[in-house]
Amino acid sequence: MDTLDERVDIARALLSAGITPADLELSPDLAAAPEGPVLAADLGIVFPDGLAPVPQPFDVEPSPDAALPRADVVVITWTVAEQNALADVFTQGFGRLRWYRYTRRFEEHYRPLIRNGAPSLAARPPRLGSYFPVRLGDLNVLCVKSELHLNQDGRKTGEGTATLPVRDFFEQIIEEVRPRMIATIGTSGSVFGDFPLGDVVVTRAAKFRCQKEFRNEDFNGKTFKCDRTLPLGRIDDAQKLMRGFADRLTEPPLGPPSTRFPFVGPLLRPPANEPTVRIEQGARDMPEFHPILTTDYFEYGTSTNGLEHEGAAVEMGDAALGLACAGLTDAGSDHVPDWVVVRNMSDPQINGELPTREFRLNQQTMWAVSYYESYGYWTSVCGALATWGLLAGLSEAGIDDA
Repeated sequence: MDTLDERVDIARALLSAGITPADLELSPDLAAAPEGPVLAADLGIVFPDGLAPVPQPFDVEPSPDAALPRADVVVITWTVAEQNALADVFTQGFGRLRWYRYTRRFEEHYRPLIRNGAPSLAARPPRLGSYFPVRLGDLNVLCVKSELHLNQDGRKTGEGTATLPVRDFFEQIIEEVRPRMIATIGTSGSVFGDFPLGDVVVTRAAKFRCQKEFRNEDFNGKTFKCDRTLPLGRIDDAQKLMRGFADRLTEPPLGPPSTRFPFVGPLLRPPANEPTVRIEQGARDMPEFHPILTTDYFEYGTSTNGLEHEGAAVEMGDAALGLACAGLTDAGSDHVPDWVVVRNMSDPQINGELPTREFRLNQQTMWAVSYYESYGYWTSVCGALATWGLLAGLSEAGIDDA
């Protein structure tokens, strides 16, 4: 059995998972904190000629308080597992401890907006995130890992209202980098029964679906859209690369958890997962502009809760990007980037017939969390590869012409 408050705690624990003492340091000692096989893995990915991401380290390490460098595209992600996957696909040879720390305006602007205990305050000094530049074809790409999260930071400002510093962070990124496009990527819960583990949804829409600290905000329940037509010429290549990791997404056979259950027979074996990119554009795999659902607690799709009718998947932050871009448009900004959401299915649609509130063991939440924790990295590799496919297509089409 779990409550909404417990779902908030679960969300915060999952978003913070994997942080080590070295991650909190401004200049980690790589010799003292060697990068392990997942942290800096050689995945053996063979990209098409001329389209491999090429890391672009600086000759002189920039000050953490320096403005972010200009780039055509920003790719932003949120958790340690997601950053590891993004680094292993986009910044090969430069694991997350080698990304450049970013603290600009933290003390004067962000600290008053952030609750005590938030992960960004644990770093020494507190920071907004880390980043690494990459060249992909004709594009300059800035990979960013945010330490701010919708579900981690908010200070209560009223009943069902709170600060949202990650919105300010998006605006700061846009002001400094001046990107033509931002992609927010990472793990999510599948809401479609036929979008299994490792599938990746790509959508140009995001909707707030908050029930806790942001439930009474004006933006709650609103959907934000970007009408940019996405070039999909390299999505099939991305999908082929994703399927090279299908064996990492194998689910275990199942049976009763104890011998007290009367059960005779072999364990139930699930079908194999074949990672697939699912796109709303042109209503290819779902209704056009079917939004990602942004919640302020840990939510997941089940076979009975009907979330597939509301959105493409559930996660905890992307609609803040849509909100920030809409705000810039309303303010008459001279630069509002296009944006897209790329979310990998780290937990499949859960069986809605499993008991929840009537027992102390909530099997639905247990399975959703277990899937997330067990498959987050490898599903995020699929998400990073789908993102590569979008950007490779964008490079070939021309970012101004696509």
